[in-house]
Amino acid sequence: MQPLHLSWLEAAGVEAAILRLELLDPLLSGNKWFKLKGHLRVAEASGSPGLISVGGAHSNHLHALAAAGQRFGFATVGLLRGELQDTVTVADLQAMGMQLHWLGYGEYRQRHQASFWLPWLQRYSGYHPVPEGGGGLLGTEGCAAIVDMIDSQLADLGWSDYQQLWLAVGSGTTLVGLQLAMPAGRELVGALAVPARYGVGEQIEALLQTARVERRQYRLLEACGAGFGRFDQALLDFMQDCEVQSCVQFEPIYSSKMLLALQQQVAGGYLAAGSRVVLLHGGGLQGYRPVGPDEFSSVRS
Repeated sequence: MQPLHLSWLEAAGVEAAILRLELLDPLLSGNKWFKLKGHLRVAEASGSPGLISVGGAHSNHLHALAAAGQRFGFATVGLLRGELQDTVTVADLQAMGMQLHWLGYGEYRQRHQASFWLPWLQRYSGYHPVPEGGGGLLGTEGCAAIVDMIDSQLADLGWSDYQQLWLAVGSGTTLVGLQLAMPAGRELVGALAVPARYGVGEQIEALLQTARVERRQYRLLEACGAGFGRFDQALLDFMQDCEVQSCVQFEPIYSSKMLLALQQQVAGGYLAAGSRVVLLHGGGLQGYRPVGPDEFSSVRS
């Protein structure tokens, strides 16, 4: 964890630090490792020959799952959204030995139905199914350790505490894990990288109820802009400016949208001078690698 120096934070008197989970491991980086480790332990304990999960052609989750399978000796299967695409991520998945199946869009939309897994688990008997993004209680429980990781480094910053913990939210798994371990008196702020209509708020509440968590310390902010995975030149310019000032690399799908939401809150006067905030860098840098010069030229669909 390190201080995050950005002119608009300093002008408002807001102190910020960033937990750089993207530096943990070249392949199992960001919050992906925390979400996967419980699934890997269950697969090992049950003698599963492999793991199977769902994602897209740029999926950070599938990329980490394929890397984990290769490293720990599990076969892996990826069920991908849409039709065959040639991306750097897909090439990596294949190179790491993941068996890929393209679902189209109709079958992909059924992924939250219990019946979705039946034919695949018949085909890949004994495989451990991992919800999209590494979700479920196993994923949330792994993410709870991030709170202790932050607390153990506060003294290095000269901090005794902080008021807010910020993160980008896709599936909501990481946010729920943080809520499991978050002591009273702090607020979780989740910048939604997906439209609210995707039902992430409802998924978060369902997970918290399943985990029997009564306390609620989180707040969700709309931050997806034009939509999940979509960005414009203004966001890219903002991202580049933040990178130059902070010497930290970001990407426009998750982390930059979190930063922009924070900047808007600061500009609106919602954070008092003297506030201390921690930002979670969840990784995701591998997903923003163009195959050619035009793939991510302005707006990604």
